[in-house]
Amino acid sequence: MEKDATVIQRRLQTELDNFKASQKEFNKLVQQRQQLDGQYNENKSVLEELKLLKPTNAVYKLYGPVLVKQELDESVHNVGKRIEYINKELKKCNETIVNLETKQDKHRENLQKLQQQYQSAISKQLNQ
Repeated sequence: MEKDATVIQRRLQTELDNFKASQKEFNKLVQQRQQLDGQYNENKSVLEELKLLKPTNAVYKLYGPVLVKQELDESVHNVGKRIEYINKELKKCNETIVNLETKQDKHRENLQKLQQQYQSAISKQLNQ
């Protein structure tokens, strides 16, 4: 009986380690999503400001320490493409987060089952 409890305890520890790794990855993805949300909002604001300009207005883009003149249409196009890219990244990130949540739920279920098995094995051991 002692062997059963030890085997279950090892499986429990392995499952716990997998759950912790999953949580760590989940937290990393949540931070990434927050960063992408910030970039998305910033670019949306830039696009709204660019749409307020007239075609005759000058637009400058910062390249390192230098401001370089850029055509308004080109700026609007570049910001639009950036928003598309960020949206794709947000979608990927959200899908991965959903998958990780499902994975974590499975780990929780496995942990509960293993804990019950471990407690059962220990109580059998004590009753003998």
